[in-house]
Amino acid sequence: MYLPNDEKRLYEQAKALINNSIAPTADVAEQLREAIRYADWKYYIHSNPVLSDYEYDTLFKHLKDLEAQNPNWVTPDSPTQRVANGLSERFPAVRHLVPMLSLDNTYNAEDLRDWDRRCRELAGTDSITYCIEPKYDGASVSVIYDDDHLSRGATRGDGVMGEDVTINVRQIRAIPLSATLAAYGVKQIEIRGEIVIHKKVFEEYNRKRIEGGLEPLANPRNAASGTLRILDPAEVRKRGLNAILYSISDYTLLPGATKPSVLNTHYDSLKWLYDMGYPSPAPDMKVCTHIDDVIAYCAEFEGRRDDLPFEVDGLVIKVNDFALQEQMGMTSHHPRWAVAYKFKARQATSKLRRVEFQVGRVGSVTPVAKIDPVPIGGVTVTSISLFNEDVIREKDLRIGDTVLVERAGDVIPYIVKPLTELRTGTEEMIVFPTECPACNSQLEKQQDEAAWRCINATCPVQVVERIIHFASKDAMDIRSLGSSNVQKFHDRGLLPDIPGIYHINWDEVRKMEGFGEKSVTNLQQAIDNSKKQPLNRVIFGLGIRYVGETTAKTLASAVTHISDFYDWNVEKLATLQDVGPKVATSVADFFARPQNRDMIAKLEAAGVNLTNEHKSQNATDGTLAGKSFLFTGTLSQLKRSDAEALVEARGGSILSGVSSKLHYLVVGEDAGSKLEKAKKLGTVNILTEQDFITLAGI
Repeated sequence: MYLPNDEKRLYEQAKALINNSIAPTADVAEQLREAIRYADWKYYIHSNPVLSDYEYDTLFKHLKDLEAQNPNWVTPDSPTQRVANGLSERFPAVRHLVPMLSLDNTYNAEDLRDWDRRCRELAGTDSITYCIEPKYDGASVSVIYDDDHLSRGATRGDGVMGEDVTINVRQIRAIPLSATLAAYGVKQIEIRGEIVIHKKVFEEYNRKRIEGGLEPLANPRNAASGTLRILDPAEVRKRGLNAILYSISDYTLLPGATKPSVLNTHYDSLKWLYDMGYPSPAPDMKVCTHIDDVIAYCAEFEGRRDDLPFEVDGLVIKVNDFALQEQMGMTSHHPRWAVAYKFKARQATSKLRRVEFQVGRVGSVTPVAKIDPVPIGGVTVTSISLFNEDVIREKDLRIGDTVLVERAGDVIPYIVKPLTELRTGTEEMIVFPTECPACNSQLEKQQDEAAWRCINATCPVQVVERIIHFASKDAMDIRSLGSSNVQKFHDRGLLPDIPGIYHINWDEVRKMEGFGEKSVTNLQQAIDNSKKQPLNRVIFGLGIRYVGETTAKTLASAVTHISDFYDWNVEKLATLQDVGPKVATSVADFFARPQNRDMIAKLEAAGVNLTNEHKSQNATDGTLAGKSFLFTGTLSQLKRSDAEALVEARGGSILSGVSSKLHYLVVGEDAGSKLEKAKKLGTVNILTEQDFITLAGI
């Protein structure tokens, strides 16, 4: 896609666009698009980010502003055009250009040799070159490009008909919106692939489900498939889907064009796609000329499957030559020229011996199954979360059961089911406690929740977990104050609560084993440095239920000082972008509690930053406080970026779309769909640019 000299130019171009003021020209808009596409290519295709998140977001905002002010500059393949309105009904059915068949499976060397024998018989030759690639565990998809632009994305469906999910495929930044296919004489092309989720993204998604008392998804395939069929593309965009495109299934050449030589073999075709910027498996592919080499590579690859960023459940072996593929043909179920080599299943059986009940940071009581040690996928499993009482009842789990265990996504241990046919009658029902295992307080369960919770704010286990969270890397980032040291300090009475971090008796710490002068000095410095962390990290560190890092940033940007939330009710909190009723209720409840206000006062007294410095420096008054705005069309008197900054300076907020949370839609020339949606909604105040200027008092 980019030559080495292009990369240097595009990197320097991106930096220049970030650091310099942006002149409103069509040429600058195209430079921004180039820079963003380059950053996406480096991040998603090469796993080698060249810009920070802030730098990328700055470029994107510049482009979004320029295009909003100059709609005639927008191109169909602009990165801003990935985002679209959601669907109100199910996805329409579409027919694949070529049926998406399944693959025949093999599980051992003998199966592969038998398949190789059939291939040689069908091909009429003993000289066959095979191409091997990872079999990704995701959701199958087909994408079509017409005249160099992405025109359709569809799920596999029944193999003949799939669902048109183009609107969601456009949210996947690894998939280009445009290509340079015409330069090779290609007018239309259909490419098959897999929508996947990075292991770390999947782990984080499951972690949030577990924190919410929900079962984790068993594998990335379920997560990818479910996300791909969400009706709201904005939500799809948040989920961080990725893609691997592994096969060219059909193509049409331009009139008079000659078929490019890269379309003679499978390997060359995917290397060609990769070089053009598509996320193909080319870097992880291998070409072999003998089945013995294929078998050896399968064994070697299975041993390093965990090194890949995405989950794989096997390898796919294909006849490399397209002409031979066509000669060998297909059955009604699968192509004869391809086969899947499946890795060993990561499941095992064990005995459920007992269930322990653990108290989390927000008081949720989680049942944990203790089983006989069993190796699964190279890891010995002894403990498995059961998440909540409902899971125990739904699965009908009992002490003494033989249970089927797997590592969900090859990461999280998970009980699939009890093997009820092996019961002897001696199994015992699992009794969920009515009192907190840590402090004996009565447990409570809200009507709309699955988890039982201890609401005692002084529960010792919760106190320790809250301190650990506050000091964690993503919160206040206090190095060396990990879970082990927090527990040690708490047990010795040196760390009773979160504010206690800033009042540790260091003379006592020096008496503890393993704490020399250097380690004490380093920890003191880390704690002192944490006082300067931005407000969003403090809010996240406080451990407010349902408030993750993103929501913490939203909350922090809405106030000048954290104490401003003392006067915010649920309704006002719910006006913030992406803050729903459940989150708003949790935040309002947190800041209404006297003990939490006392904790915040102690943190401020200790010197911890509790202000939104950016907002406090720029907030000239609060005339627009609590009001949300959105601008559409071209403004004639103000730059959109200046208008948005003006809103924030006067205490208001900027939303990204029309919704019931929007107070004012400011309409310029050539306003489009946002205006129509606001009119239909009926609750949004529609202002002209002059109306806005008058309202803002400028």
